Amino acid sequence: MRKMAIKLVLFCLCFWRLDDVFGQEIKLVKPGDSVTLNSGLTEMKDDDEIQWRFGYVNTLIAEINKQADNMTVYEDVLDGRFRNRLKLDNQTGSLTITNIRHEHTGIYKLERKSLGKSFSLVIIDEISMKEGDSLTLNSGLTEIKDDEIQWKLVLEDILIAKIKKQTNGITVYEEILDERFRDRLKLDNQTGSLTITNITTEHAGVYELDINNVRKRLFLAVYNEISVKEGDSLTLNSGLTEITKGEMFVWLYMNEIIIKSFFDNITVNEDVLDGRFRDRLKLDKQTGSLTITNTTTQHTGRYILYTVGSKQSLKAFRVSVYGE
Repeated sequence: MRKMAIKLVLFCLCFWRLDDVFGQEIKLVKPGDSVTLNSGLTEMKDDDEIQWRFGYVNTLIAEINKQADNMTVYEDVLDGRFRNRLKLDNQTGSLTITNIRHEHTGIYKLERKSLGKSFSLVIIDEISMKEGDSLTLNSGLTEIKDDEIQWKLVLEDILIAKIKKQTNGITVYEEILDERFRDRLKLDNQTGSLTITNITTEHAGVYELDINNVRKRLFLAVYNEISVKEGDSLTLNSGLTEITKGEMFVWLYMNEIIIKSFFDNITVNEDVLDGRFRDRLKLDKQTGSLTITNTTTQHTGRYILYTVGSKQSLKAFRVSVYGE
């Protein structure tokens, strides 16, 4: 049971926003996105001083001194990785980072007198596919030199393919996880890129590329496309016949948790996103399937169900709600 809980927390830590885990607010963004780190203030006081720091060495990247009427962003620190990307809100002290790249991954700290707030920003590439498609996960290399390359499934912590150029060894592990990768994996001996053919929903998950201990993560979502008319009800099927006792699961909509079940304690968050789900969510407690009643165009978007139990599963849906 403890192992399942750790896996579900790690899933949320690494890939979706989950407030107050280890005292941090977790933010997931894709490369090129913008993100705002909210100070939690509606208005700064006349004598307020706020500093934003980044990384484990606490590099100062922005500050506001309200008393001196001074607002500064330090764009040239850390080899200029924040140049033309930082925007400070002079009223609230919130910090916006635009056009995000992988090098912006890390811990951001807000320091205000005796108070502090911490954010963990995770940048991850998301890839969307349909069942039956083929996908190549690119290593980013044009040629392997003396590199050692590994491809892993993160949540299961399982190695699925590796290349060790020094010994000219190349291996794919097709027998793992009930042989779901049997005859589907192709590893490029020149670049280290990994191709998965004839994808099914079983192949959805988080993949990690490790090149000489430098890691990059990609989230693969295999979507079921669903279209529904405004005002109708919609059921997102979990694919399970029964949720076993102690099994844990999370339903997410556009990176926001709308339902979570931890140790048989079910929480429904109807008030997220301006309350668009209020009085509309119905959960089948036996199967974990989710019904949305009286749908509107506001319910268009991506839904993901992640289940941890005797078997891990991840189901993704792309819903389109159309008007008359």
